[in-house]
Amino acid sequence: MLSVHTSPLDPPGTGDAGGLNVYVVETARRLAARGTEVEIFTRATDGSLPETVRMGPGILVHHVPAGPYEGLGKDDLPGQLCAFAAGVMRTAAGRPEHWYDVVHSHYWLSGQVGWLTADRWNVPLVHTMHTMARVKNAQLAEGDSAEPPGREIGETQVVEAASVLVANTDEEAGQLVRLYDADPDKVHVVPPGVDLDVFTPGDRAAARRAVGLPEDAQVVLFVGRIQPLKAPDLLVRAAAELVRRDPSLRDRLVVGVLGGPSGTGLARPEALQELTAQLGLSDLVRFVPPVSRTALADWYRAADLVTVPSYNESFGLVAIESLASGTPVVAAAVGGLPVAVGDGGVLLEGHDPARWADAIGDLLADDTRRAALGEAGVRHAKGFGWDRTVDLLDEVYRRARADRERLWTDGAYLVPDHVPSMVSP
Repeated sequence: MLSVHTSPLDPPGTGDAGGLNVYVVETARRLAARGTEVEIFTRATDGSLPETVRMGPGILVHHVPAGPYEGLGKDDLPGQLCAFAAGVMRTAAGRPEHWYDVVHSHYWLSGQVGWLTADRWNVPLVHTMHTMARVKNAQLAEGDSAEPPGREIGETQVVEAASVLVANTDEEAGQLVRLYDADPDKVHVVPPGVDLDVFTPGDRAAARRAVGLPEDAQVVLFVGRIQPLKAPDLLVRAAAELVRRDPSLRDRLVVGVLGGPSGTGLARPEALQELTAQLGLSDLVRFVPPVSRTALADWYRAADLVTVPSYNESFGLVAIESLASGTPVVAAAVGGLPVAVGDGGVLLEGHDPARWADAIGDLLADDTRRAALGEAGVRHAKGFGWDRTVDLLDEVYRRARADRERLWTDGAYLVPDHVPSMVSP
């Protein structure tokens, strides 16, 4: 697996670490448990990191030097892809011929390197976009920066080069075809999952004690990286509207914001705190840095509602984690969120704070409806375990290898004498 810009060892919720990290970690663990050896290549961001770390049985993480350890943002990384690819090749040079069966790249930067490595090793390239520039640029948050043309070009190249494209939802599959002219026959839908052992319903009062919240509070939660794309400011503005309408809410409302600045949010890392102060909500909003997965499950259980107000999500891991924990969701009706939310929450068109305040206020006032949504959400989430994801991924890998080998056997590839004519089974 290739994950150039973010390491699976980084905790989600800050910097560039998010749902992609969770996806790589969870799929790698389950593939390894089934007997597939997994090697993950990521860029070294700290000189003290060992070259190779064993993340678990059957899983190696390689830290590849490519540019300065610190000070490089994601937008600076295209200039380091050659160095990264060279590092991957050096590591692989110590492996026996035919060591790798499939390259699975995550995000377009990794896809560029995957294009080269898969071609060199004569194996299929499976690619997952996670996010796409043309989708993001069509749904920009106010004041957010558009993705550069270079990314769109790079994504188009990866779409063309990949043997298989893995989409999170039917909607994303359609976007690949419509916006990037992907061959529909190369696109396979594999929904992400949720760890059903960690994210489970539980005692709300106990969860509130664990995270330090009053047992009688009304708790609304945002989880994710703090940047315009994720729209945490919308929750703050909606909370201000709720308090304006009903000043007595100030005595019991708690708004939790779990995460750290990321992406374009790094330009003004304190902007959300400043907005909170301007709206007079500093006593209601709790800013919490990223927490462990176990602690995150407690936060979900502690909340009455979880909001996912993003301008775009390829799926929405926060939504499905919340539902698995028994807490309903209010989410924007964008991207993959309708699939992730199902019948376990409320979907809203647009990003009008007043409309979001209406939906949040109505649910906070209706214990019976929240309980029904919570139960429906748990049932919905059970269909999205990571084992199901890996079942589908494993089939994608096997089909990609079979197609590749058939092309070699049929003579569709002409290769020099020193290159093997077939990938070993």
